[in-house]
Amino acid sequence: MKRKAGKASVFLVDMRANSESGVIDRLRKAIRKAGLTKIACEGELVAVKMHFGEKGSTAYIRTPFVGAVIEELKATGCIPFLTDTNTLYVGSRSNSVRHLKTAYENGFAYASVGAPIVIADGLKGGNHEEVPIKGKHFTEVKIASDIARADAMVALSHVKGHELTGFGGAIKNIGMGGGSRAGKLAMHSDVRPKVSRDRCIGCAKCISWCPAGAISLVRKKAEIDPETCIGCAECIVVCPEHAIKIQWNWSGPRVQEKMAEYAAGLAATKKKKMGFINFVTDVSPQCDCYPFSDAPIVPNAGILLSLDPVAVDKASVDLINKQPGIEGSALKVRHKANTDKFRDLYPDVDWSVQIEHARSLGLGTTSYNLKEV
Repeated sequence: MKRKAGKASVFLVDMRANSESGVIDRLRKAIRKAGLTKIACEGELVAVKMHFGEKGSTAYIRTPFVGAVIEELKATGCIPFLTDTNTLYVGSRSNSVRHLKTAYENGFAYASVGAPIVIADGLKGGNHEEVPIKGKHFTEVKIASDIARADAMVALSHVKGHELTGFGGAIKNIGMGGGSRAGKLAMHSDVRPKVSRDRCIGCAKCISWCPAGAISLVRKKAEIDPETCIGCAECIVVCPEHAIKIQWNWSGPRVQEKMAEYAAGLAATKKKKMGFINFVTDVSPQCDCYPFSDAPIVPNAGILLSLDPVAVDKASVDLINKQPGIEGSALKVRHKANTDKFRDLYPDVDWSVQIEHARSLGLGTTSYNLKEV
């Protein structure tokens, strides 16, 4: 998805409200102004990509905001559905049954948001479309099937810190969040999962499940043949003893670049029929994949909307760094306004890598005009 040179438009809805100007009313107006209601035609399926929050997390996007987005999309005659993909790690969203249960428990029922939920990569994370790209690390990426097949997409992203990528916004939401389990493994690690012999009980459940026949019992313990393994990572979730682990051999910049390439692959399936809404609210220091949410590091700064994922992420980081940090939060020293909050949280992580690589892939621009609504 190549975008023309020039500045992107990013619309800002701040969090101030009164009886004449509520935040949700201005969000609805911004959705129309930003052009998000024009990305799909009547009858087209629109994937509303978001993160439903791990069980125990509380910083995910609030359902009244999600409901407002759904209503604005429905008014155009398109058919929106909420979606996400199963996690690589074992947690409350590692298969679609548990994922749906967690989403409902966190408030994302049809009655509250007005749209059904579809877990885009299937029951155990194995459903994907292989999309060719011209990347530094990949020539093709594995995008979750029901996201790839949707006619258009709106990404709702809760902006927060992240120990591996510095921060998570739109690029992470559609890149890491748009890949199947095999795609997530490819982004995180260049080698295959490994069995912990201390934890393995030799039940052979992983052997019967493995689609490549890469697992066998060796001295009554499961063992993975790295030459046969296809990297689907489904054995990680299938194992009842959590004895199969990822071999973490990544470096931060490499993972960020891979993530941006997955975002480019997803964008290639949409032909510019995408919109992005970043919620710079409850900015927690860690990802919503944790089963808890730490205190916000800055005051709620607002909601940003754009047709450009690079611009909306750059604007989100800029907006956060302009804020004064909250004393008593996870911030160590950079509490003053106009300081880099994410480098305070994760000094060894250069968060700009994902933005710059996404820009170099033609996903968008770091130059933007901020327009208040």
